[in-house]
Amino acid sequence: MLEYRIIAIGTPPGLATAVANKSEIKFDATSGRDDVLPNPAELLLASLAGCILKNVQRYSEILKIPYKSARITINGIRNDNPPYMKEINYILEVDTDTDEKKIQNWHKNIMKFGTITNTLMRACEIKGKMIKI
Repeated sequence: MLEYRIIAIGTPPGLATAVANKSEIKFDATSGRDDVLPNPAELLLASLAGCILKNVQRYSEILKIPYKSARITINGIRNDNPPYMKEINYILEVDTDTDEKKIQNWHKNIMKFGTITNTLMRACEIKGKMIKI
């Protein structure tokens, strides 16, 4: 079983920093919305993007599907009261020469075996597609 640990520190008026491994991630912890730093909801979506892109690489190797690049666009729909992420939509674009059948199998594995994907799918609806560019 793997364990993960981060340390986060917040200072008034809402600048926060999370430390993971030897990296720092600055984020917005204000009561409003910062124009520069990502807020916690955006960090959640970034975590999903990281998980999916990590699995693009992992299953590219396992399924022996070469690719040149991958890009994901994610939109989260937030419910207001109570606040929660109601729905997440994504488009995963992959520059590859492989056929559509292999892409669909690749996509299935990417979504089935991700820590963040599995966690979030238990909490909200995730809809998306993987397309070849």
